[in-house]
Amino acid sequence: MGQKINPLGFRLGTTQGYHSLWFSKPKSYSKGLQEDQKIGDCIKNYVQKNMRTSSGVEGIARIEIKKKIDLIQVIIFMGFPKLLIESRPHGIEELQMTLQKEFNCVNRKLNIVVTRIEKPYGNPNILAEFIAGQLKNRVSFRKAMKKAIELTEQVDTKVIQIQIVGRINGKEIARVEWIREGKVPLQIIRAKINYCSYTVQTVYGLLGIRIWNFLDEE
Repeated sequence: MGQKINPLGFRLGTTQGYHSLWFSKPKSYSKGLQEDQKIGDCIKNYVQKNMRTSSGVEGIARIEIKKKIDLIQVIIFMGFPKLLIESRPHGIEELQMTLQKEFNCVNRKLNIVVTRIEKPYGNPNILAEFIAGQLKNRVSFRKAMKKAIELTEQVDTKVIQIQIVGRINGKEIARVEWIREGKVPLQIIRAKINYCSYTVQTVYGLLGIRIWNFLDEE
């Protein structure tokens, strides 16, 4: 069961919450969903152009969107928000103006908040970006996965599983390689698991990175 369903969707309402909070009529639901996707893509593109650590990590853990009648509140959870502020002192204001122009927020106010998360490399999205940066630089996939495991050990992560899928090292036949420290209880609903699926474009083609991070059990 745990391998056939998204671990986050499987646990919605128990240990996981929604990243988008708003109500809509059935006819306009798809429009609101597309708007959320465009807002997330616009933020990621802006951060990618203006901020990147030496290891190639952008540092966005997740983006939460809360919509009201006259307000769109966007909360960006980042592992390294100081880099964005130091590289562009008015970066948040520029991003807010860009989004307002992009989505024509005339009747609605747009508010952006950046929140720092503790232990960045304990977040699977940031860890997947790190592995993707290593693979782009043609670092061995085994070395990249072991380095990622070492980073999680520094932030006291209990259990982690990393999987890379695709034409690894340019082999003609795609395969799956994975590494795990401990046991991930994917079939238990009350288990708090952070999960991400990330794609990276390499010289050999697309590779998929999947990370399961077991935090605790309620």
